[in-house]
Amino acid sequence: MKLRLLAVGNKMPDWVTAGFHEYSRRMPADCTLELVEISPGQRGKNTNKEKAMQQEADALLKAIRPQDHVVALAVDGKPWSTEQLAGQLENWRMQGGDVALLIGGPDGMTAEVLNSAAQRWSLSALTLPHPLVRVVLAEQLYRAWTILQGHPYHK
Repeated sequence: MKLRLLAVGNKMPDWVTAGFHEYSRRMPADCTLELVEISPGQRGKNTNKEKAMQQEADALLKAIRPQDHVVALAVDGKPWSTEQLAGQLENWRMQGGDVALLIGGPDGMTAEVLNSAAQRWSLSALTLPHPLVRVVLAEQLYRAWTILQGHPYHK
């Protein structure tokens, strides 16, 4: 199974790239975590955010493969504990396909993108900066995997 993080944004600070790669490299060969960066929509003082969001939506939807189980990270999503995430990870593995985890741009995701998701997940009730979400998500996926393996990392 591949876990594909489809994230709007590029040109991340070095600490974000290093943090994401630290946890993605720890994932086993049968549960890889890969990052697909989506270019942000064009924003400026004379453009509206809906146009930028639509550009991001088009790119996200294009990056989703037909066999992907789509999970949108959204404020209105269901919060999962780490143990619940481990259960989700096991369920995704049992389904046999790949998982696309979506992180929208600064204005969120369009209804079309959110409706394409089989699940909506909220990492926190807090508003987190999108670069930090990449690192937190990668670490939590690794932690969930260690729980399934009985590895002591979670303790």
